[in-house]
Amino acid sequence: MPAHQSAPAPSSASESASDVVRWAAFSCALVPVVLLVYGTSFGGAAGTAVGLAAVTAACRVLLRRSERVALERVARGRATAGRATAGRATPAGVAPRGGRHSRPGAGTHRGSRHTAGCASGD
Repeated sequence: MPAHQSAPAPSSASESASDVVRWAAFSCALVPVVLLVYGTSFGGAAGTAVGLAAVTAACRVLLRRSERVALERVARGRATAGRATAGRATPAGVAPRGGRHSRPGAGTHRGSRHTAGCASGD
């Protein structure tokens, strides 16, 4: 008896994003139909369809933009993979420390109160 095989995983992020947009478009058609079946007015179902279509379009634009930015970052990372940062080489795809979201060293606290060396009555 052959084993049950699941659907193959998408080979790229672009295919995955396309699948998300495809399912969203399907829901834009399905949700108003279900609302009509359950007694919602035609105007309410049409308004829902328009709202879902607007959200789907906005999400599609944002997904495409994020894909483009990710591809640009990968291309930029490959171009600068051989450069040295602070005396050491950074591997491709690894950002050097000290960027926008870097954290301070261990034991460093930002803006907290330190009671070491202070008496409680000072």
